[in-house]
Amino acid sequence: MAADASIRSQASGVTGGTAAGWSDRFEQGLHPAIERFNASIGFDLVLLQEDLDGSIAHARMLGSSGVIPAEEASRLIEGLEAIRAEAATGNFRPGLEAEDVHFAVERRLIEHLGDLGKKLHTGRSRNDQVGTDVRLWLRRRSDEVDQALVRLQRALLAQAEAHADTLIPGYTHLQRAQPICLAHHLLAYVEMAERDRQRLADGRRRLNVCPLGAAALAGTPVPIDRRATAAELGFGAIYANSLDAVSDRDFAVEFMATASLVMVHLSRLSEEVILWASEEFGFVSLTDRCATGSSLMPQKKNPDVPELVRGKSGRVFGHLMGLLTMIKGLPLAYNKDFQEDKEALFDGVSTTLASLEAMAILMEEGLEFRPARLEAAVGADFSNATDVADYLAVRGVPFRQAYQLVGALVKTCLAEGILLRDLPLERWQALHPSFEADIQATLEPRRVVAARCSEGGTGFALVRAQLDLWRLRLAGETTS
Repeated sequence: MAADASIRSQASGVTGGTAAGWSDRFEQGLHPAIERFNASIGFDLVLLQEDLDGSIAHARMLGSSGVIPAEEASRLIEGLEAIRAEAATGNFRPGLEAEDVHFAVERRLIEHLGDLGKKLHTGRSRNDQVGTDVRLWLRRRSDEVDQALVRLQRALLAQAEAHADTLIPGYTHLQRAQPICLAHHLLAYVEMAERDRQRLADGRRRLNVCPLGAAALAGTPVPIDRRATAAELGFGAIYANSLDAVSDRDFAVEFMATASLVMVHLSRLSEEVILWASEEFGFVSLTDRCATGSSLMPQKKNPDVPELVRGKSGRVFGHLMGLLTMIKGLPLAYNKDFQEDKEALFDGVSTTLASLEAMAILMEEGLEFRPARLEAAVGADFSNATDVADYLAVRGVPFRQAYQLVGALVKTCLAEGILLRDLPLERWQALHPSFEADIQATLEPRRVVAARCSEGGTGFALVRAQLDLWRLRLAGETTS
């Protein structure tokens, strides 16, 4: 019993004991409801590995800087690694009394090492400690999101390569506009994902700045070496201003803004897949691997994956707005409001990663395009009308005049229930003498697509060049 009391006494040195929740300045403990409300251990234990990494780097720096003897620094590191081993076997299970992951680690370290464990917090505060932990955690997760984006790009590219010669109607305002190459359509999403990756990389540079050593808000008189800990933890720089170091959450907002755009792009792709899979479009068939049925209607095959992704986008957007609202009115420096950044980040990251994985699987094995249906769709409308106007324009007819002539012709065809391809040559020449016998071949959908040869266009040759380019780009990327 005496030994147990000794351990409790040593451990309570973190916060001053049960009666005084913090230092001896306090005479009473927290109200139980307030203790529950105040605690973050229920969710910030996610940061355990990062907290151990940061604490080990801090302990090593304390030893190398002469703040504590090198032998004590080594024992602190051994104790922290022991906690890591406990966590790996499921034997590190702090309760509500630990309040947060930082105190949980420190309490356990004191239980292992006694008074020596109390030296770990020399020259730092939970304010700079949590900022370091969150940055380390988000840095790793940013890399995972980047890898997930590469997987999606590869899945889209594989579909595009399989359909380099397949046509699909192109739309504006969800109305048939012009026929395009299906690969060109899919590559548009590859480009979007690349911009997402660029934003991640750009934000990661600002994320990768170390606040450790800024202490509570003003720095510390302890002769620490901030650059040593930053270098060990892989940070590219340290914060130049201690107030900014402990109160900056721009990196969290930036990440969530990037994640929101990732979800926008996934949601747009999801919307198209949902439309394409409908009976009205019939452009794709869903495989059994990525679709569900109805509990009532046995004939149904539902696009649950894209519908869920479309729905989850709002969840990530909400986290972005929550972070912005949380930060906007805070005076310098640290405020307890910052505790609210973690759940938003944790859920935003997991939702984005899960959505990226689901959409990659959907593209890899969840849908099959129906080329014959697509071919029929592009040949049964007036999406080649612009090509008629272009035909006249290259023969000297002012484009706006040609535009009006073709508009009137489409109106006539609609009234007669025929398509432009059904008109005989004499009717074309009656409309304008510039029309020649090649007009029908010009209107053939494949000719229409092939003719779009301006840089960035949907012409087959241009699309094949883009496929080659993306194949080379993505070949050098790793996803592990």
